Amino acid sequence: MRIDIVTCQPELLESPFAYSIVKRAQEKGLVAIHLHQLRDFAINKHGQIDDYVFGGGAGMVLRVEPIAACFDALLAQRTYDAVIYMTPDGQTLRQPHANRFSMAENLLILCGHYKGIDERIRQAYITHEISIGDYVLSGGELGAAVLVDTVVRLLPGVLGNEESALSDSFQDNLLAPPVYTRPAEWRGQAVPEILLSGNTPKIEAWRHDQAVERTRLRRPDLLDG
Repeated sequence: MRIDIVTCQPELLESPFAYSIVKRAQEKGLVAIHLHQLRDFAINKHGQIDDYVFGGGAGMVLRVEPIAACFDALLAQRTYDAVIYMTPDGQTLRQPHANRFSMAENLLILCGHYKGIDERIRQAYITHEISIGDYVLSGGELGAAVLVDTVVRLLPGVLGNEESALSDSFQDNLLAPPVYTRPAEWRGQAVPEILLSGNTPKIEAWRHDQAVERTRLRRPDLLDG
């Protein structure tokens, strides 16, 4: 998989992609992540990429020309399965989004900034608009890092045990059940005996029941329907 990210602050994304699972995925050649500085496509020598809002109001808006020039250069080299804009008014990122995007060959992600981007870019290029929650960040970079992490960990060969991703929270619209490890007893609290029984069918049934109950208590909205 190849992921291209267009941003005016690529430095914010260097650290999240330089460690842990995403780093190992890149080292294995399972994903290639390319950061593109939007200011390289600025409209003048001063590096301008934004302008005032038509109609008045506070804040600045990213102009169409730099984004279009960057997108056109990338689109001339390859076809993208999705062109994603990180924005607070997009669809809230859910596990099914990550599952679908993980099947792509090429993804293009645009990080918003300031008051956002000129609406004409959204109409001309964007295929998916994604938010990571009902709050506003200084830019789309942190959201893009979250999206990339959710997608990359699903790629075959990234995790040491591929079944791990299939048992994550939200994969089956349930929260994950409680998990335990050694020691079997700690400060008077013992691991549930069923987990030490070696009876795989009963263990899986217990985990399912626990997942349903935890979801009912903490996220009943996931059980709707």
